[in-house]
Amino acid sequence: MAHIFLPKVVKRRVNALKNLQVKCAHIEAKFYEEVHELERKYAALYQPLFDKRSDIVKAAYEPTDEECEWKADEEEELTDEMKEKAKLEEEKKDEEKEDPKGIPEFWLTVFKNVDLLSDMLQEHDEPILKHLQDIKVKFSDPGQPMSFTLEFHFEANDFFTNTMLTKTYKMRSEPDENDPFSFDGPEIMCCTGCTIDWTKGKNVTLKTIKKKQKHKGRGTVRTVTKTVPNDSFFNFFTPPEVPENGELDEDSEAVLAADFEIGHFIRERIVPRAVLYFTGEAIEDDDDDEGEEEADEENDPDYDPKVSSPLHTHTHTHTHTQPVPL
Repeated sequence: MAHIFLPKVVKRRVNALKNLQVKCAHIEAKFYEEVHELERKYAALYQPLFDKRSDIVKAAYEPTDEECEWKADEEEELTDEMKEKAKLEEEKKDEEKEDPKGIPEFWLTVFKNVDLLSDMLQEHDEPILKHLQDIKVKFSDPGQPMSFTLEFHFEANDFFTNTMLTKTYKMRSEPDENDPFSFDGPEIMCCTGCTIDWTKGKNVTLKTIKKKQKHKGRGTVRTVTKTVPNDSFFNFFTPPEVPENGELDEDSEAVLAADFEIGHFIRERIVPRAVLYFTGEAIEDDDDDEGEEEADEENDPDYDPKVSSPLHTHTHTHTHTQPVPL
């Protein structure tokens, strides 16, 4: 950053401007607090629609013919003859197999379609996520510290006894006293998961390995069974704890930074637009957006790829990671 050498009297006035800027940051913080209140209000309006979506997915409600009408662009171009042929083929397929209930593997398909989530997904997670029926976002109550909770609702299954798994993200919307100019909206500060009550032998977050041990004195070899952590999406519910001093090791810091990005993405994109991630249409839109952003960045003389972020979000964990506004 270039340093500007200013006369003392001018520098004095610049300091006055900085003090005004700090006051602006505090007003901006209040603005985001009101935005959060507005989000809470509209979340209540969206929820009945999301509840109906859930009922259709899990076959608790069968939509009417009118509700199912959808005129796609491709269908408009089909001739009557082609439409009739397609209809006959569809009817033939329907006769050959049993009519599925609801929308099978809806959320699992969403997870597999989104790179950010599929990267966490292991083969042994898939049979469990077939039982995922809904994901909801719940905001903190008025007057409480700013936070949101992701609720993962499961039907009864053989893997755990929980009907709901939760992940809560606590946020802050106020400038840091030590660095007020870094404030750019609410930041996720920490997150807490929940205890999963695994059925015996079904815990996919652990695996058993056999290790050979040699006795130092006798020289005999024995095989020891050891339980070690296993890669799984369900580790999402046991994030690293942030110590009181805020200092994390590099690995934990990286895990939390990724975790915050995923939590924000589920809240902002996946839950509101789930059907479009199921069909893949939202992914195409995201790719188009990224293409436009890349073009804009290439035309921007100040663009620096080293400070670019894949999403307009970043994270803050009371550590040395760069804070990114939600």
